[in-house]
Amino acid sequence: MNSSADPSTPPPNKARSANAAAGLKNLHQLIQLRWIAVVGQLLTIEVTHYSLKMPLPLREMLAIVGCLVLFNLGSLARWRRGRSVHDIEIFLALLVDVAALTAQLYLSGGIGNPFVFLYLLQIAVGAMLLRGGYMWFIVLIASSCVVLLAEHSRPLPLAINLHEGWASPYVLGLLVCFMLNAILVVIFITRISHNLRRRDARLAAVRQRAAEEEHIVRMGLLASGAAHELGTPLATMAVILGDWRRIPALAADPVLQEEIAEMQTQMQRCKAIVSGILLSAGETRGEDSSQTTLCEFLDTLVRDWRATRSIDTFVYDNRIQDDSPMVADAMLQQMVFNVLDNAWDASPRWVALQAGCDNGLLRIVVTDRGPGFSPELLAQIGTPYQSTKGRPGGGLGLFLSMNVARTLGGSLVARNRPEGGAEVTIAIALTAIALQDTLQDTHGH
Repeated sequence: MNSSADPSTPPPNKARSANAAAGLKNLHQLIQLRWIAVVGQLLTIEVTHYSLKMPLPLREMLAIVGCLVLFNLGSLARWRRGRSVHDIEIFLALLVDVAALTAQLYLSGGIGNPFVFLYLLQIAVGAMLLRGGYMWFIVLIASSCVVLLAEHSRPLPLAINLHEGWASPYVLGLLVCFMLNAILVVIFITRISHNLRRRDARLAAVRQRAAEEEHIVRMGLLASGAAHELGTPLATMAVILGDWRRIPALAADPVLQEEIAEMQTQMQRCKAIVSGILLSAGETRGEDSSQTTLCEFLDTLVRDWRATRSIDTFVYDNRIQDDSPMVADAMLQQMVFNVLDNAWDASPRWVALQAGCDNGLLRIVVTDRGPGFSPELLAQIGTPYQSTKGRPGGGLGLFLSMNVARTLGGSLVARNRPEGGAEVTIAIALTAIALQDTLQDTHGH
């Protein structure tokens, strides 16, 4: 059933995470806009009442500003909790802003107040933040408020004497209102658009990862089937080689005996690879997983890799101070082998592996002295079939290793070293590979 899913559709949990991040940022933009509204209302009240000597109901207007401050403090506390923000919350917050603006205009001249055009800012913000019915409700409610203010409002001794130009307080109010609308629309609509673009980028990344995981599933099914088919001929060849070693004519020839021994070694390696493929596909995983420690796992991994590869210099630097129990399986080992093999292909004479633990992560750094990654390859690192080897199927090693690292709560990062060569860093969450009993003991202490 899963293999038939559309890879272009992001998983619901990851899509909700992207929407939640955008919702929190949009709520933060509304909080900032409301603080500006509070300061603007206080300045307008001061200039109108004290500088222009126009009587205003100060107690009621300041009470509205106080309520707006309290609501914004509550919104700030809600934002700091970091939980997802839904459309209904943004809609209700905008309704509060529209209600506060309406109350202030009712106390200061209704539609005769030049700041009545601030409704357009509320509508513009609502159009950016809301979808479908919520957006049109904001338009309907703001329009209804303007209609009501045309009939019901307290008078304000402010003559609409446009012919006086700059000398008219009404004209000055219109200019200030226009500038506020223009500046705030540019600033906040730009920010909100940026948040929405980042959300879309996250969703696109989630879709890409879903497509990659779908690709891995298909490759896993193919590899698992091929491994099953290879098991029988490999076992037959192993039996034949064992029989050859016991034939007297061949046993008397030391050269042939050495070659047969080498063939048996390579045969065992092939069987180990097939077993690793089956294990990575989820077959007999519980049986083959083993309890070990970080240092023992890395020492064994390095020893097995060096025994089957011909290399002049291999530098192994284990900097793990606190060795702890872990569960090791072939999937984890094969991931490191893939990275080491890539380094060995690029630099057959020198490869280094350094291991250490910090911030709850096991870090394995593999370096080489090869030509390094091209800029194009670095930009698409971990993408299937992106390789400098020029052969069909190349580039799958890092692709599979990166996805295994993600599965284990970590990451894989590649870069070119300033002194030459390449460096690949594997980070794995220790909680993903630690023994459960160890985790419980740690939490208990």
